[in-house]
Amino acid sequence: MSAEAASAQLLYIVTAIIGLGVVSQVLADRFQVPSVLFLISAGVLFGPVGLGLLDPSAFGDALSSIVGLSVAIIVFEGAFHLKVNKLREAPSAQIRLITVGALISLLGTATLVRYALGQPWDLSLLIGSLLVATGPTVITPILSVVAVRDRVGAALETEGIANDVSAAILAVVMFEVLVLTGSNGFDFGEFLASFVRRLGTGVLVGLVVAGILWYVLHRLNLSRGNAPQNSRLLILVGALTAYAAADFVAKEAGIAAVATAGILLGNANLPYEEKIEEFKGDITLVVLSFVFITLAAQLKPTYLFDLGIGGIVVVLAVMFVIRPLVIFVSASGGRFTRGEKTFMSLVGPRGIIPASVATLFAIRIRNEADVIPNAETAAAVLIGTVFLVIVVTVVFEGGFARHIAEYLNVIPMRVLIIGGGKVGRSLAARLEDRGENVVLIENDETILQTAREEGYTVHEGDGTDTEVLRAAGADNAKIVVAATGDDDVNLLVAQLAESKFDVETIIARANNPDNVDAFEDLGVRTISSSLATAWAIDNVIERPALSNWMTELGRSGDVQEIEVTEPSMVGKTIEELDSELPNGVLIALVGRDGETQVPSEDFTLQNGDHVTFLGRKSAVRSAISLCHPR
Repeated sequence: MSAEAASAQLLYIVTAIIGLGVVSQVLADRFQVPSVLFLISAGVLFGPVGLGLLDPSAFGDALSSIVGLSVAIIVFEGAFHLKVNKLREAPSAQIRLITVGALISLLGTATLVRYALGQPWDLSLLIGSLLVATGPTVITPILSVVAVRDRVGAALETEGIANDVSAAILAVVMFEVLVLTGSNGFDFGEFLASFVRRLGTGVLVGLVVAGILWYVLHRLNLSRGNAPQNSRLLILVGALTAYAAADFVAKEAGIAAVATAGILLGNANLPYEEKIEEFKGDITLVVLSFVFITLAAQLKPTYLFDLGIGGIVVVLAVMFVIRPLVIFVSASGGRFTRGEKTFMSLVGPRGIIPASVATLFAIRIRNEADVIPNAETAAAVLIGTVFLVIVVTVVFEGGFARHIAEYLNVIPMRVLIIGGGKVGRSLAARLEDRGENVVLIENDETILQTAREEGYTVHEGDGTDTEVLRAAGADNAKIVVAATGDDDVNLLVAQLAESKFDVETIIARANNPDNVDAFEDLGVRTISSSLATAWAIDNVIERPALSNWMTELGRSGDVQEIEVTEPSMVGKTIEELDSELPNGVLIALVGRDGETQVPSEDFTLQNGDHVTFLGRKSAVRSAISLCHPR
């Protein structure tokens, strides 16, 4: 083939890959599933095993370098989003997920590959290290569709971002083991020295590049003209420079360099940081298209078929044994319900890092055929196993995530409480105890820190700011409670919730009883702190038995109003329903067509009736499940 024809072919392939990548992203947004599914499908369909329109071999020896630079951008993107403050705020479960959980995943998957596929330990550990990562690009689309409690979403997102970076670095270590084992026989001393040299080189280069970029962006005059654009381009060039420089000094040190630079710059409070993140996101989409489609185009059916029953065993065990073990060990301690832990166990799709780094290392394993025994077989097992786990987990865990969440009943009502003081936290505790998804909004640093230390989900910001409310989830909130100590703030919050977000239920705290009428004249449901306290004291004086009962109810009992939606309950009388309810719960009230009454025994239930249950917490929840299972 002439040079001109080869150039035209490369132009066609690159254009086709980018075009397919954009189409895949559009389809992913349309159907709210991870884009990796469409990207891999495109690679298989248009690659050599499909229509034969895309042939990655046309890139020749340059493919390894192109994929390497693509991986550098992907790892830098993940590292840039790894915020130290978020890790400090993360509860112990999230820290365990990215430490103990990652170790369990690595060793468990490696053991599976070793014995189910009969592969040597070096290759098994390489595959195990890659499959540690889930990643935000496959988790975020799921969480945008499945509105789980914030603590569940935060745990999954933190795991994805942190393990993306750690998996990439772990894979470099294991690749080094593979090369050393194949060349001279594994020597731990040589490996340790080689690893320290590469990691040290990567960290040092990353530090230098991050320092230079920080100085340029902060100290030089970038405030004129196209400052945001120049900042974005400098960051991109810096990431590629870090990768190339480290890899030139010590082979395979580039990933550690971009990870180091990304973490440092992501936490350096750079000017135009939002613009930089937007730009990096767009660039990442392009390189993701290249990596995934290239991976899928290189995949041969024999890679999967040759895995045989062992491949199926690996995938099933990764999904239903290792992943649940990781979650139940990491999320122990009572903060997560059993349903939430089960949901997290069944939602851990693999994506970007396993695919991109597997593509890179498969190419390099083939290039190291002179020192790695059975290099072609090793590369085939690497790509085949990673590809199989990615496809199965994305299709089943990503595709059925909402159904899993609904079955496990882990999609709670979202409640925003503005004000993280004692009133706000006490209300949050009661609502969370009933299974609601509560987010506190607070801008006082001391109160905010106290609330986080007590385990609440807190969004930092001013509750009277529309964008802060939106960022905290006001668009999806069913209830907004303005519970600050400032009546003016509470009134403004209530008005914003109604006018900007059309929230179903809005409640405001009135600290001054003189303001109650003014609040209610504006249509705001209002609770007066002073009057509520006075009523409580009056109950203690005049109705001590009732007061004691109400206090005890708040501790060990519950009162819940639900809508009757279970078809089998429609048409039953109160007497019939009462016979089916567990001990310790009463039917207190029934509401229909805006009217509420204490029902008689022969009162017949209709679909949409609102029933109020009163009794022990466990009994009330059982009654709710009976009449309103979803």
